[in-house]
Amino acid sequence: MSAPERYHLTLIAVDRPVAHGWWSDEKVARAKFVRWIGEYGTIPGARLTLVDEDEARTLAIWPDET
Repeated sequence: MSAPERYHLTLIAVDRPVAHGWWSDEKVARAKFVRWIGEYGTIPGARLTLVDEDEARTLAIWPDET
């Protein structure tokens, strides 16, 4: 079972934090990531980042900068 605050999703716009959330389930966190792209993706300068805090690794970033 995952830690209650393992997956952290943040929304940054114009270099300022706008929203964030924590989930224990990766599948739920990834679904929220996709939903937030639809909800907040039109905000100028919006950037979403999903991090696995237990493993200290980034799972997803939007927009993709590669």
